[in-house]
Amino acid sequence: MSLLQLIVLLVIAAICGSLGQSLVGYSAGGCLASMIVGIIGAYIGMWVANEFNLPVFFALNIGGKPFPIIWSVIGSAIFAAILALINRLVRGNR
Repeated sequence: MSLLQLIVLLVIAAICGSLGQSLVGYSAGGCLASMIVGIIGAYIGMWVANEFNLPVFFALNIGGKPFPIIWSVIGSAIFAAILALINRLVRGNR
């Protein structure tokens, strides 16, 4: 994977992460946090898809590797909801 392909992957992950966070209504931070949420969301989304034998709806090939856009957004929403719940529990105990 070249540097340009890595940058494109990170930008797409940031967009997917920010979409997932906006669906939940919780923001973990800025652009770097959205990238991390998008990448983790892709793993969570693909895990959910594999567990329920669901197809990959829309995947972009970046550097010969498929990046599942829809499952990344869904996984990012799940991950952001978990982060929001943890944040609410931690702040509630103070």
